Amino acid sequence: MDYIDEEVFENQDFSTADLPKAEYDNCRFVNCRFANSDLSKVIFLECAFDSCDLSNANVNHTAFRDVQFKSCKMLGVAFQDCNKLLLSFAFSNCMLNLSSFYQLKLKSIRFTNCQLNEVDFTEADLTQAVFTNCDLAGAVFEYTNLEKADLSSASNYSIHPESNKIKKAKFSRQDLAGLLQQYDIVIK
Repeated sequence: MDYIDEEVFENQDFSTADLPKAEYDNCRFVNCRFANSDLSKVIFLECAFDSCDLSNANVNHTAFRDVQFKSCKMLGVAFQDCNKLLLSFAFSNCMLNLSSFYQLKLKSIRFTNCQLNEVDFTEADLTQAVFTNCDLAGAVFEYTNLEKADLSSASNYSIHPESNKIKKAKFSRQDLAGLLQQYDIVIK
């Protein structure tokens, strides 16, 4: 496998010709298109993606190790298919609607100003995760570990306390309805 170090890729379209299979270390991808592309078995180490479109990209066995995503469109990405060894990434100003983090261990993951509509967090370990100003409308939390997670500025979530671990998680008073929705009660 090729090794590519400290390169910057700008305005490239990898949706028609896939990114070459390689190990990318400390690389930046700026305004690149990866929509529907095959990123399987590619290794990203300490890379940054800025203003990229990775919607429906195949990330089967893809390694994301200390990777930053900023202002990226990432609709329908099946992150649960990634290489789980040392998996670590952070998202800011990203649109991740319809993506899946099913059963992933993502302790201390950070989502900042992200749209996470209908994202699947079923059985994920989100211990100490931070969701700053995130829209979680329709996001699925089932048997999810949210212990010590910070959702105090998140909105539109619906989390069932009986089927999720929420010990010491932080929520805002105005969005507590997202924890009580399943009880069909009226909150004034």
